[in-house]
Amino acid sequence: MYLCVKQATFALHTTHYNMDTITTTQFNFPNQKSVYRGKVREVYNINDEVLIMIATDRLSAFDVVLPKGIPFKGQILNQIATKFMQSTADIVPNWLLATPDPNVAVGHLCEPFKVEMVIRGYLSGHAAREYALGKRTLCGVQLPDGLKENEKLPTPIITPTTKADHGDHDEDISKEAILSRGIVSEEEYLILEKYTYALFERGSQIANQKGLILVDTKYEFGKTKSGTIVLIDEIHTPDSSRYFYKEGYTERQEKGIEQKQLSKEFVRRWLIENGFQGKEGQKIPDMSDDFIETVSERYIELYENILGEKFEKADNSDILNRMETNILNYLMNK
Repeated sequence: MYLCVKQATFALHTTHYNMDTITTTQFNFPNQKSVYRGKVREVYNINDEVLIMIATDRLSAFDVVLPKGIPFKGQILNQIATKFMQSTADIVPNWLLATPDPNVAVGHLCEPFKVEMVIRGYLSGHAAREYALGKRTLCGVQLPDGLKENEKLPTPIITPTTKADHGDHDEDISKEAILSRGIVSEEEYLILEKYTYALFERGSQIANQKGLILVDTKYEFGKTKSGTIVLIDEIHTPDSSRYFYKEGYTERQEKGIEQKQLSKEFVRRWLIENGFQGKEGQKIPDMSDDFIETVSERYIELYENILGEKFEKADNSDILNRMETNILNYLMNK
């Protein structure tokens, strides 16, 4: 049944160090019903039964997709997410069925909840920027006075955001607003809350074993056809999470110097320094080949530190045909 793919076109970019990156795909698989293109991932609906999720090499920040891809980023995101899905399946069910290619995950068709469950153990990133503006309530959660940037919070807090449609910005939202607007029922929200705390605790334990601190992260959930709430999308990746190095954290905090971290925050800071925060009228700064290579190296560094294993670069010499072959082989044999 799954023996061929109709003619497809793809967007590939080649860097000066000879690495192809995938910035978009136009596959047309047999029994394909639809395609959803997120900021980074492209999701193909096959026969309203399974979803094929392709992790591209796109890079987004401030809810804007930047113009150039990052070599091996998609592979890194997909493999980290896969390993964490497997290592948390005992506490939270997830959507994953198989990973037929380094850049590809296949899972159950789910109806996603229209919120992202952001959980924070430390005052960093967006929360720190809001706090610095004098705000002491974040998504309905009260924060005490006197906190320093990157300080550990008294207890982890959940600060949800709306899950934006394509091209729109995610927005902070409180639990009360989610329930009053009927975005999620109270019964289901309590399950999302429970799963979020459990995943963050497990992720923090794993990070601690690797000499890291899981600072904050986000989780997305969906509901299968049978009504089961499951974890979907990614988990504990550099795109969805922030990590500090545990060694030297206390000393750096006491001295008031920047924490050594592994996350996408360095990209956001580079953009801010170059006058871009995703606001209307702002121009995305030029991303040089050297900068792109640096970003790729940072993603690899994060992979190796989080998972405690060497990153093995997939053969990207003909990456699109590789993915096509692997996906079709899976579909034929499933």
